[in-house]
Amino acid sequence: MKAHIHKYWDGIRSSFWFLPSVMTCCAVVLAYASVAIDEAVKNHWLRVNVWAYAGGAEGASMVLGTIAGSMMTIAGVVFSMTLVALSLASSQFGSRLLRNFMRDTANQMVLGTFVSTFVYCLLVMRTIRRAEETLFVPHLSVTLGVMFALISLGVLIYYIHHVAISIQADEIVARVGNELIDEIERLFPQQIGQGVTPPAAPLLDLGLAFSHESGTVTVAADGYLQFIDGEALMVLAEQEDVLLRLERRPGQYVVCGTPLAMVWPGDKVTEKFVAEVNSACVLGNQRTSAQDVEFAVHQLVEIAVRALSPGINDPFTAMTCVDRLGSALCRVAQRDMPSPHRFDAQGQLRIVASTPSFTGIVDAAFNQIRQYARSSAAVTIRLLETITVIAAATRRPQDQAALRRHAEMIVCGARDGLPEDEDRRAAEDRYQAANQALFKASCAPPAHRP
Repeated sequence: MKAHIHKYWDGIRSSFWFLPSVMTCCAVVLAYASVAIDEAVKNHWLRVNVWAYAGGAEGASMVLGTIAGSMMTIAGVVFSMTLVALSLASSQFGSRLLRNFMRDTANQMVLGTFVSTFVYCLLVMRTIRRAEETLFVPHLSVTLGVMFALISLGVLIYYIHHVAISIQADEIVARVGNELIDEIERLFPQQIGQGVTPPAAPLLDLGLAFSHESGTVTVAADGYLQFIDGEALMVLAEQEDVLLRLERRPGQYVVCGTPLAMVWPGDKVTEKFVAEVNSACVLGNQRTSAQDVEFAVHQLVEIAVRALSPGINDPFTAMTCVDRLGSALCRVAQRDMPSPHRFDAQGQLRIVASTPSFTGIVDAAFNQIRQYARSSAAVTIRLLETITVIAAATRRPQDQAALRRHAEMIVCGARDGLPEDEDRRAAEDRYQAANQALFKASCAPPAHRP
């Protein structure tokens, strides 16, 4: 249930309708509240407020009608500008980045401002009564409507500035890079040398006995595995007294009928058990970054690869992506990788999960860019320089080996792909610098763990 709620909330955050709907509901409440105050105080407050609207019923109707009409016109313009920005971003940076634009709170707030102002003015205008015996002019409400119109004008100016900034390549890369760093901070909270050693617990032999005596939980549908509710699986494993080994992790595509998890002992696998395991795993049509750190990495890689394509040929955007990837990988190198073993409160092993590794994240970050940048001296050199920077943050030998392997592949590609001798020598120099940094990192004392 928790995973499904997370999925729905993530979908709501990526929609254009949720925040404007909330703001519109607030406008409805405010309209009725301000009219009620006007009916309670009548015209007494006008004596002490020189800024209040003091006209008659006809003037109030005209003011509110003008504001409501202009708000709908501006809302249409804003929708058009938003669609143009989404179209430009989709064609230049890839359709998968549209989700980042749609999650932008500023865009949702701007749309909500104009729609809620329109609704407010419309509701207040219907309360104006022109008959002499029942004459009623909501002076406070009209004054608030004029104030909202002035605020909306400022919001329009802000929105034009925001759109002009948000479609710039550097801003898009920075936004995606910051989201990647936020995901790293959330998914890898423990830093090397600052974590707590997990409690000692006997690990069950997951070799031959597990393979022969376990049962299989198959996938119930096709799609990308978006969320796994670990708490629900832990409760289920404790209730049934079983050991679960997850065969898939978030971000991978699963096919109906293929193994999702292995269960030991196998005789505990029933239709109800299979249904409960599948209900704890949420599938979707696209990947999300909620539990999949490689998805945000792939977004930066997609921007870089598109920038390196012959049709765009923008190595500067690709280098910016490499810089952001290097910043994220430095943080990953300084974090503890999550353990695949999950224990219950009694120290009993209950779940074995497939977890991301530094090597896998480095492969996702560098493989495609390295392949497309073979003939680009600037991007090749930046890749090697970034590896040098990351090397200083590494502490684990396997991490250093992964960086060394990529440095060797990058310089080999440069030898074959760069036509100029000077460019090849520059790449060789950066390769030597990266090797020296990796050697220094390997000689550094290991981080102390209390």
